[in-house]
Amino acid sequence: MNDTVIRVENLGKLYRIGEIMPYRHLRDVITNAFTNFFRSFTKGPTRQASYSKYFWALRNVSFEVKKGEVIGIIGRNGAGKTTLLKILSRITTPTEGYAQVRGHVSSLLEIGIGFHPELTGRENIYFNGAILGMKKQEIERKFDEIVAFAEIERFIDTPVKHYSVGMYVRLAFSVAAYLESEVLLVDEVLAVGDIGFQRKCLGKMDHIAGQGRTVLFVSHNMSAIKELCSTAMILDQGEKIHAGSVDEVVNCYLDSSLKKLYTGEITPDMHSFASEDFSIDRVAIKNEAGQSISHVKINEPLVITLKFSVKHPVQNVRIGVGFNTALGVRVVSFHHTDQGLPPFSGDVGVYEIDLRIRNPLMPNTYVLSVGAQSTLGGMVLDYVPEALRFEVVEFSADDYVYHKYKEALVHIKGEWTEARRAG
Repeated sequence: MNDTVIRVENLGKLYRIGEIMPYRHLRDVITNAFTNFFRSFTKGPTRQASYSKYFWALRNVSFEVKKGEVIGIIGRNGAGKTTLLKILSRITTPTEGYAQVRGHVSSLLEIGIGFHPELTGRENIYFNGAILGMKKQEIERKFDEIVAFAEIERFIDTPVKHYSVGMYVRLAFSVAAYLESEVLLVDEVLAVGDIGFQRKCLGKMDHIAGQGRTVLFVSHNMSAIKELCSTAMILDQGEKIHAGSVDEVVNCYLDSSLKKLYTGEITPDMHSFASEDFSIDRVAIKNEAGQSISHVKINEPLVITLKFSVKHPVQNVRIGVGFNTALGVRVVSFHHTDQGLPPFSGDVGVYEIDLRIRNPLMPNTYVLSVGAQSTLGGMVLDYVPEALRFEVVEFSADDYVYHKYKEALVHIKGEWTEARRAG
């Protein structure tokens, strides 16, 4: 019996930047006629250049997924991961090759797809469930479970336009997760959820896989990939460059990607969430003398400097820094409002903000993530999951002996008392 659920052969997707919709109306024909007439008087390379802006979002991608397999798809932003899932979901068609999927597919590719902002959470469960192929009786049977999993019972009859991003994601994932489909496609939308709900979602997907259903999971969290997936593949600039066991693929990805994170310059492809108003452009780790460093010691005083641009006036912005292991495990987070500072508000311009700490991390490789969100409604303005790599090296001899505590992630000094008789 053939247990292949997904078969992809030489898949390619070509986009043209600025391409118009293929549907032609009379007004489009008239407009194009006038445009082409005036273009006939244009000379030089500019006219030709406007027609040559093509790029392959995917190219020559081939793989198979067996029934019940959980495969992780990893790669930098712009690698083609979402395009692949959109083709598998039949949202878009390939330019070349083909993708064959056996069975009913449910997908969670983007926050709020299939939700109407004016409808309540209750109404959107029925609305979104119907779009995903659930029958009314099936939705009614699972309604209480969906609401309980999303943890929004109190706000179920509130229009979703008033929901925070986290509430939106919880409800969207819950509807997709409770759909009885053979294949579940999940893109990197759980990054904006809280840690507890992320763990809950991973447990749900693990349960789904245990039922013999197939899961394709896109994430920048290498720890989640290793925990959930049995195999994985790397996409880079639209091409599959490596596939195999999850440990092998993750190690390959970390070896290649972490080498690019020493400069602190944040390129456009590094942003997971970005708005037109706010952009974090650079992050640096400095010593007390103000010199940029890439290797630090335990308990060493550090200054984390973020440089960011405000492109349109913003108000009530909270800026944060996360310290993560190379596998994506969050060790500690800092927000600039934690100690009573007001949220940031500012006009157009370039700004800097500093975080001063004593490094609490044990020797290892770490990656800084940086982000900003509105304190009113929780809207994400910018998020860079991998902004800067740095190394924590063995600390000085007057501290605790490193080798006694090397299994720990953080180093916090405490003071013990002598033992005393209880009672």
